[in-house]
Amino acid sequence: MVQIKQQQLDFLDWEFGVFFHFGIRSFYEGHKDWDMKEMPLSGFCPEQLDCNQWIKTIKEAGATYAILVCKHHDGFANWPSKYTEYSVANTPWKDGKGDVVQEYVDACRRYGIKIGLYYSPAEFGSKDKEAKDYDEYFINQISELLTNYGKIDYLWFDGNGSENHEYDTVRIVGVIRSLQPEIMIFNMWNPDTRWVGNESGYAHTPNPLVVNSLSFSVFTEVKEELDHDRFLPAECDCRMRRYNWFYSDSDEKTVKSMEELKGMYYYSVGRGANLLLNIGPDRRGLLPEADSRRLIEFGSFIKKAFSNPIATDFVKDGDSYICELEEPVLFNHVVLKENWSKITSVKSFEVKAHPYEFGEPVTIYIGRTIGHKAICCFPAFYSKKVEICITEKECEEKLDGIALYFIK
Repeated sequence: MVQIKQQQLDFLDWEFGVFFHFGIRSFYEGHKDWDMKEMPLSGFCPEQLDCNQWIKTIKEAGATYAILVCKHHDGFANWPSKYTEYSVANTPWKDGKGDVVQEYVDACRRYGIKIGLYYSPAEFGSKDKEAKDYDEYFINQISELLTNYGKIDYLWFDGNGSENHEYDTVRIVGVIRSLQPEIMIFNMWNPDTRWVGNESGYAHTPNPLVVNSLSFSVFTEVKEELDHDRFLPAECDCRMRRYNWFYSDSDEKTVKSMEELKGMYYYSVGRGANLLLNIGPDRRGLLPEADSRRLIEFGSFIKKAFSNPIATDFVKDGDSYICELEEPVLFNHVVLKENWSKITSVKSFEVKAHPYEFGEPVTIYIGRTIGHKAICCFPAFYSKKVEICITEKECEEKLDGIALYFIK
């Protein structure tokens, strides 16, 4: 029997989050993953750092959760870790008395945003790191993050760089679960959610909630086989800008267009996955104006588009759900939601609409999995009778919500 945690169901309802890549690399233009270039601590000084500005902005855009890079592959700790010299404690910022993680979690709680922390298990850096018992160092730093900042909702591990390293995963996961019993872990070792397999914001179809393998990192196409089927919602991480996760002066003109962001939303949330959109705070410690404007514009579109359904009254009739209206309406979207409080799984479905005058129903959309949500988009149709026909399923389904929309 596949087990489902309440936290996983809650995660599906979060739908849209924002990633913050911020750290020492924000201050060194042109650095790339694993380039091994030195980034001296003297360069880190976000004199206007304002995590409230970050979180207030994403709240206005409709995001429900956030993830902060606490330690990336370069090893820089955004908190005053006792286990490395390469941290905020040895920078000019606030005379070494600052703590980005603390300011971030305080802001999340102030605005009611779920708290996620990113930690790269792998890192490059100084020789003293290589001489340490790496698992011990790893556990000590994770323990600081999960002990000193209150309840953390989500721990985001990046597989990049860990492809050929053997960790004491049983011990590591044991420590994490003991310190934060309700935390969710992303994609590695004992995961509660999974990476969708790309960093472009697009989920596959079908996009099942129950899987038996995981995509590990961008450096390998080999999937990690699981020892049994697991309920693992997918998350689509992607950049607001075209080329960089961390802030860069060079790519301000590559902020994604509204049309591209809309497409990513349909291909992620619209396929039952969560969308995690990255913005790199700049060297002031603020969200760049262009990124903030686009994020709020994007959030406004989502809210406006899906706030006022034309119809929601569908009646179950065998393997179909039928809505009959008094007068015909023009619509071009159907949104479906599947109830996962018990294991169910629609494997394929069709949306059919009856011509408003007479004649047989017309199939206007063919879909596969529904999962948490399926957003079905098609050319506008004028009708007063719409059917959702379940054409293949594993067991008796229950659709929690069906709604018709006309979205310009």
